[in-house]
Amino acid sequence: MTKKDSALQTPAIQVMERMFMLLDVLAEHQDPVPLKQISEQTGLHPSTAHRILNDLAIGRFVDRPEAGSYRLGMRLLELGNLVKARLDVRDAALVPMRELHKLTHQPVNLSVRQGDEIVYIERAYSERSGMQVVRAIGGRAPLHLTSVGKLFLAHDDPQRVRSYASRTGLAGHTRNSITDLSTLERELARVRQTEMARDNEELELGVRCMAAAIHDDQGRLVAGLSISAPADRLEETWAERLRETAGAISAALGHRSDR
Repeated sequence: MTKKDSALQTPAIQVMERMFMLLDVLAEHQDPVPLKQISEQTGLHPSTAHRILNDLAIGRFVDRPEAGSYRLGMRLLELGNLVKARLDVRDAALVPMRELHKLTHQPVNLSVRQGDEIVYIERAYSERSGMQVVRAIGGRAPLHLTSVGKLFLAHDDPQRVRSYASRTGLAGHTRNSITDLSTLERELARVRQTEMARDNEELELGVRCMAAAIHDDQGRLVAGLSISAPADRLEETWAERLRETAGAISAALGHRSDR
C-alpha cells in the first residue's frame, strides 16, 4: 500500500478518525499544544477534542503537563520501542536462523512475548523437515506450554508467575502439559539453572522443542530462538549451537555477555 493509498483511507469508527487527527497534530509540535490551537487545527469542537484527549491521557497516550495543554505521552514511546526491538531482532536473526536450520534440518523459530502468550515472528524451515509446520508466523501459544514462553516466565518474579497461573488456569493442550503451579515453578527453576528451556510434547504431541534467550543492548530478554522437531529427532547436540546462535543475535543487538 502506498502512502497516497493509505491517506485516502479513513477509519470506519468516527472517534478513531478524530483520535488519529489529534495525535497527528500533537506530533507536529515539540512543545505542549493549547486546546484552542488543537481545536483549530483539527476542526473539532473544543469540547469534543477535550473529551477524546482526556481519554487518551488515561491510557498515557497523551500527557497534560498543565491545564488546557497537551503533548504526546510516554506510552507511545514505550510501544514504539517494542516495535523497534521486534523489527531489529528479526533483522538480526534471519541469517543466523537459516544457518542453524541448515545444520539441524528442522524448523527454527523466533518468538516474542505478548501478554500471556508468545507470538511467532519468523521461521526458517523446509518442507523436507519431516514435520508439519503448525504454528505459522503470527501464530500464538500459551507461555507455559512452549519453550520460549518458559524463558520469559523464568525471568518473571515468583508473584508474577503466580498471577499468570491464576489468570490462565494453566490450561493444558496434551497429556504432557504442565497444569499445576508447583510443577511449573520447578520447571522454571531448571530453566534459570541451565539457561535453556524445553517443551516436551506439551503444546503438540509428537513435537519437542528447545529454546535459548535473546537479549538486547540493555540486557532485556526480547525474544527466544527455538528448534522444534519430531519428538524422536530432537538432538541434544544442537543445544550448544542453539545457545551460540542466540548469543550471536544478542551480540548483533548490542548485548554484552560480560554484563
